[in-house]
Amino acid sequence: MMKSLFLPTLPIRNRIHPAAQKALGHKSSTLSFRRPGMTRRVNCEATYLNAGFTLVEMLVVLTIIALVLGLVGPRVLNYLGESRTKTAKLQIESFGSALDLFYLDTGRYPTSSEGLDALVQRPTGVEIWNGPYVKGGRVPSDPWGHAYLYHSPVERAPYEIVSYGSDGHEGGTGNAADISNVEH
Repeated sequence: MMKSLFLPTLPIRNRIHPAAQKALGHKSSTLSFRRPGMTRRVNCEATYLNAGFTLVEMLVVLTIIALVLGLVGPRVLNYLGESRTKTAKLQIESFGSALDLFYLDTGRYPTSSEGLDALVQRPTGVEIWNGPYVKGGRVPSDPWGHAYLYHSPVERAPYEIVSYGSDGHEGGTGNAADISNVEH
C-alpha cells in the first residue's frame, strides 16, 4: 500500500551539513522533533544535498534555448518587417483621404513643391483651407524614419505618395521595396 507524501507520520529525509549539526549542537546525523498536534516523534535522517547545476546541465539548457531561438527568431523578425510594410501602406491610404479632403476644400491637390506639408500648413495662394488635415499637426515619417515623397501630378493618378522602404533608397526587394499608392 502506498502512503501519501503529505501524511504527518512519514519521516522527512534531509541531510544536514556537519557544520550545521555542530552549530545546532547535535552529535548524530539524526534529528528528532515534535510537530504541533502530533502524538509521536518523527525522525529526520540528515543527508546534505549539493545544491546547484552541473556544467553539462547548463550546456543542455543553453543548447535548447539556442535551438528554439534559431527556429522562432527569423519568423518573428519577418513578422516585424511585414508589419512595418503594412503600417506604411495604411499611412499612405490615410494621406490619400487627407489629400481628398484638401481637394474638396481647395479644388486642387497640393503641388510637388508644396508637398504633404500643405496638409498641415496653409499653402500660399489658397483662400479656403480647413486644415490641418492630418492629426497631430505634423506629417509623420514612414515606419523606418524616412520622409514620404509626394509628387503631383503623375501619369496615372493625380498624385503619388512613396516610401522607399527600409533602405531609404529607390528600388529594392522585400522590406526594402518601394511602397506607393500608384502601381507601376
